[in-house]
Amino acid sequence: MKTYYLTLSHVFPSTHPRAGEYTFFRDKLHAAITGNADYWNKLHTIRANYDFWAKRFEKIAAGEAVLSIREWAGKPYGKGSSMRELALLTHEDGICIQQLRIATDSDNRRYALIALIDGITLPSLRVLAHNDGLSLKDWESWFKGYDISKPMAIIHFTKFRY
Repeated sequence: MKTYYLTLSHVFPSTHPRAGEYTFFRDKLHAAITGNADYWNKLHTIRANYDFWAKRFEKIAAGEAVLSIREWAGKPYGKGSSMRELALLTHEDGICIQQLRIATDSDNRRYALIALIDGITLPSLRVLAHNDGLSLKDWESWFKGYDISKPMAIIHFTKFRY
């Protein structure tokens, strides 16, 4: 069986205003997959390169692959830093992928964004950010450098869907 790896950030990246602070993604992921509704859950992660992830999820859906969710134990890519597995998820766990497209408003303002998930408009970016484990402000800062003209992948860790 093939294993695909997906790494969550332990801390906010150096390009983020909260650089170096803990994201608590590990705890939020655990809360999501155990069904703990009393915590701010990380129901999904958003990644660039939708086509790349869609091909992987075809294999996962067919039962030919699994998804290993990991985080760095130390500084990412640092000397002697290792990864630890947070969860090993299969199609039976309900994981899936949805396509995310971000559109700007008619004046092409980057922060007047509209999320289209599988072609359906999401009523609030705040909901998308929250389900990604971030506040809207943190989410906007996180994705500031992304090329939003290309489709992105929402990788769901549970049976939740938009």
